[in-house]
Amino acid sequence: MTPRGTNQQMPVSTPVGESESMIEAIRQVVAERLNDLDGVVALRKAAAGVAPHLFRQGDDADGYIRLSELEIVPRYPLMTVVSKLHKTFPDVRLGVVARGCDERAYVEMAKREQIDPDRLTIIGFACTAEEAQGCYCAAPYPQQLAVGTPPPPGPANPLVAEYDAISPLPGLGEGSGVRAAISPLPGLGERSGVRAAISPLPGLGEGSGVRAAMSLDERRVFWKRQFVKCIKCYGCRNICPECFCEACAMEDAAWVEPGVLAPPFPVFHLIRAMHMASRCVACRQCELTCPAHIPLTVLYDLMRRDMETLLGYVPGADIAVQPPLSLTLTDAPLSPRPPFLPPPWGGAGGGEGSGVRAVRASAGH
Repeated sequence: MTPRGTNQQMPVSTPVGESESMIEAIRQVVAERLNDLDGVVALRKAAAGVAPHLFRQGDDADGYIRLSELEIVPRYPLMTVVSKLHKTFPDVRLGVVARGCDERAYVEMAKREQIDPDRLTIIGFACTAEEAQGCYCAAPYPQQLAVGTPPPPGPANPLVAEYDAISPLPGLGEGSGVRAAISPLPGLGERSGVRAAISPLPGLGEGSGVRAAMSLDERRVFWKRQFVKCIKCYGCRNICPECFCEACAMEDAAWVEPGVLAPPFPVFHLIRAMHMASRCVACRQCELTCPAHIPLTVLYDLMRRDMETLLGYVPGADIAVQPPLSLTLTDAPLSPRPPFLPPPWGGAGGGEGSGVRAVRASAGH
C-alpha cells in the first residue's frame, strides 16, 4: 500500500522516447533550481518503488541519491508533502515538480494557509494528450509551465453525461434546449443505477425519443446504489490534497455512526462533498484510490460545475480570488435560533445536553 492510499493509476500509453525526454528536461530544471532552493519535492524511483522525495543540493555528489532517480509517474498529491514540510520547517524554501492538478491544489491550499506561496517555486510540466484524455482533464498543464507543450483538453467525463442522461439531438444547436437520452455506458446498465432519463420534454410524446435529465428520485437511486459499495476505508479523504482538517467530521460519532457498513446514506458522503465544493481541483485521486470503484469524480465534477455556474468560482484557477464558501465563525457568527422554530435535534434548546456542540473554525474548515 502506498502512503495515504492505494493509487489505482489508469494506464497511459505514452511513447517511451517522449516520456524519457520529458523526464530528462525536468531533471535539468531541478538541478538548476537547486542552486537557489533548500530542496525540491518530486517523485523518486527506488528499489522498493516510486515515492515522494526531497531532492537537495549535493545529492548527485554523494553517490547515493541522484537526480537520475527523479520520476513523474504515477501521479501523487505532492502538495501534501510540501504542506507538511512548510509547517515543520518555517524557513525552508522549496520547489515542487507539479502537474496542472498539483498547481491547482497548491492554489487552494495557499488560500487556506496550508502552503506559503512565498516559499515555494512551481516547476510545472505538461501532461501528455493521452493523460489528459484518460483523466478527462480540462486543464492538463500548469500556468507556471517549465517543461513540455500544452496538450489539448481532455473530453468531458462520460459518466457526468450519463448521469445527466442528455445529449444534443442531431441538427439542433446547444441553445435549443432540446436533448435526447443517451444509451448507458458499457457495464453501467440497470445494475449501476445509471439509466437514460424517462420523462419526455413538455409537448413531446413518449415515442419522440426526446427526453429530459434524470429526475430527483432517479438521482437518489443512482447515488444510493453507488454508495452502498462504500467500505468506509477513508481512502478518498486520505489521498486528497484538500483534506487537511485537524479533526474530521466524517469520524465524528455525532454525524456518522461508528461500526456501520455501508456508512449512513447520504450524510457520510455529503459531508465530504460539502467540504469539497470550493476545493476540488479535479485531480481524480479519490476515484483512482477507491477500492469499491465508486465514481466519486461524477459528484465532484457536478459540484464544480454548480460552483462556476452559480457563484462564478473555479477552484484552483486564481490564487487572488477568495473561495466563496470559506468563512470563519468570526466572519459569520452563528445567530440565535428564532424562538418560533423548534430545534431539529429535539428538546427545548441548544444548551448542554442537547447534543449540539460548538465548532471551532479555522483556516482549514
